Amino acid sequence: MEQLHFDPVPSRTRHDGWSADDQREFIRRLARGHSVDEAAKSLVHSRQSAYALRRRADAEGFAQAWDAAQALGRAVWQAKRCAPTANLTYAFETLLVPRFYRGRLIGFVQRKDNAAAVRALAELDRHLDDQRILSKLTR
Repeated sequence: MEQLHFDPVPSRTRHDGWSADDQREFIRRLARGHSVDEAAKSLVHSRQSAYALRRRADAEGFAQAWDAAQALGRAVWQAKRCAPTANLTYAFETLLVPRFYRGRLIGFVQRKDNAAAVRALAELDRHLDDQRILSKLTR
């Protein structure tokens, strides 16, 4: 989580500008899995202004936090889309659930993926039903 800490890009005070709080919240939303467009629009900024802020010469920390937040968001998304396979490799594994405290990401908690286990069992039931139907047809 240290990769998400950065010194905000200094900017002139404007009513529609990227304040330090806006920059931090933007990074938090990227870490939660939002797209750049969604995160910027939720803060009443445009995607283009976010990329322009990232390209500034004094925005190295912001750009690094951006990359780390997107990687974290992708990892969370991958963990959440855990789906059973034919050999049930992922069916009974755990999910990584992000934990936030006062708006800050503090880590992850592992939880059992019961929904994936139920889906895997339903898939096995369908397979058995198909086998029974085929065996009746081939008699």
